[in-house]
Order: sequence, then structure tokens, then C-alpha cells
Amino acid sequence: MASSLTCTGVIWALLSLLCAAASCVGFFMPYWLLGTQMDKPVSFGTFRRCSYPVRDEERQATVMLEQCGRYASFNGIPSLEWRICTVVTGVGCGLLLLVALTALMGCCISDLISRTIGRVAGGIQFVGGLLIGSGCALYPLGWDSEEVQQTCNNSSDQFQLGKMSSREIHHTTARAQRLNYASMLQP
Repeated sequence: MASSLTCTGVIWALLSLLCAAASCVGFFMPYWLLGTQMDKPVSFGTFRRCSYPVRDEERQATVMLEQCGRYASFNGIPSLEWRICTVVTGVGCGLLLLVALTALMGCCISDLISRTIGRVAGGIQFVGGLLIGSGCALYPLGWDSEEVQQTCNNSSDQFQLGKMSSREIHHTTARAQRLNYASMLQP
């Protein structure tokens, strides 16, 4: 198989794929915040949640359903900031995947990636990283939502978690962007 990339280009392609994969995993995992509610562990992502209270009509009580899932609708996401974060981070992940897969195809197909295409791909990668970084920065603005407050014993606010903890997956998503920018520095 012929390649349209130099050795440096192949390294860029592999770093881009690693960064895109780490960003997407971080985006889809619902473990950005961890707390407890009704003595059960609860975790939140931008558009997913694990463990949530439901009304048990048979027992006439509220019980915790211990499973992970998406919110029923886009408007069901607890805060406007998290909705924006979901869209911005999702678009950023999509752009990084587009660049990474194009770069990978460039490893196998000759004359696919020219110098101009490489620069455009780098620009798209930069924008994707900016979007994901912006989404990670926006996420703490939603910590004052009602659902997060219930999980934190009403002690959380924007950029103050109270009795919850920020999980490593949120930081992993942000760290992936550092790798993204490092891969773009490849000449």
C-alpha cells in the first residue's frame, strides 16, 4: 500500500486517531461528576446519567433506578449550559474523527493528502479541539442545576461542587485536547 504521508504525517495520523478516540470516549461516558443520592452512587455526563430517582407507584415511594442512560429528550438535560456543552463537544468530536479517519486513509492511499489538504485538516482539527475545550470549560456552569443540587445536598453551585467530586473522565477529555494540539505541531 502506498502512502501520501511522510513519516511525520503517519505520526500525526496516529496521534490524531488517539486523540479523537480519547475525546469521544470521554464525551460518551456519564462519569464526569460523582455523588450520592438516597445512599446510591450517582454520576453525570453532559447528556447521560447513571442512577436516577423514579416514582414507584406500587409502593408509593421514590426509589433509585441503578442504571445508566440518556435523558429522555434534549430538553431533559438538566441545564442550558449542559445542552450547549453536549452540542459543542459532540461537534468537536465529530470534527476530530473526520480528520483522524481522513489521515488514516492517507496512510493507505497515495496522493490522498496534499500539503493543502494537510493544512485544512490541521485547521479543522484545531477548531474541533477548541470546541471540545470550550465544552469542558462550559460544563461547570451547569453544576447549579436542580439535579446536581439534589445529589450534592443543595451545596453545589457553578464551579463549586459541594459534596460531589469531578471525575477523571472530564479531565481525560480535556487532556485529550492537549494531545490534539501536540499532534497538530507535527510539521
